[in-house]
Amino acid sequence: MRKHETRPLGPRKVIGKPVARPDRSPRVQSYVPEIARGLGLTMRHFFHNTKEMILGQRPDPVLDAMSDGITTLSYPEQRRPYPERFRGVHRLTHREDGSPRCVACLCCSTACPAQCIHIEAAEYPEGDPRRGYERHPARFVIDELRCVFCGFCVEACPCDAIRMDTGIHAAPYDSREQFLYEKDLLMSFPGRDGSHKTQNPRHEPGEATHPGVDRLRRH
Repeated sequence: MRKHETRPLGPRKVIGKPVARPDRSPRVQSYVPEIARGLGLTMRHFFHNTKEMILGQRPDPVLDAMSDGITTLSYPEQRRPYPERFRGVHRLTHREDGSPRCVACLCCSTACPAQCIHIEAAEYPEGDPRRGYERHPARFVIDELRCVFCGFCVEACPCDAIRMDTGIHAAPYDSREQFLYEKDLLMSFPGRDGSHKTQNPRHEPGEATHPGVDRLRRH
């Protein structure tokens, strides 16, 4: 058998092809030239990217993600824009008088698969035209750690009182209690347009356009 021939191996009689061993000269084995080349490439990118940052020529990490230079996000100074349908932190919408639109019907807490919504319903005081027709939440709490951000609560709400269009995500905290969002905090979050209201109109009890039962009209 000749020098570079090999015997057939296995049931299929596979014959291997000899591969010549690369030439490992002392220059290659010392690794010094390759280390110098690697450091040179690193420093070239470092000075190039530093110049772009100083002169404001850094490419946009969202629009120019495939361009040369620094295309990573410097979070939290830079944030990737969320899509319009992104389910962010919850918020409670307001009525014209600033009160929550929530009527404490418990539809959202019932539809929630994670059971992260807790509502304590209460009646309006005597003399309020809404007393007897609807209730209001004396307490409204969402556990953002248990929430799976499925959006079922938004779909289940008949009054468009809870929404997830804030465009923000829950901030990192260092305690469990800080992830329990109370009613006042939920009402403080605006939507993407900066408004605390909703685009869907609501007809209050006592108004001529209210479709429900009215004691004055008796129908």
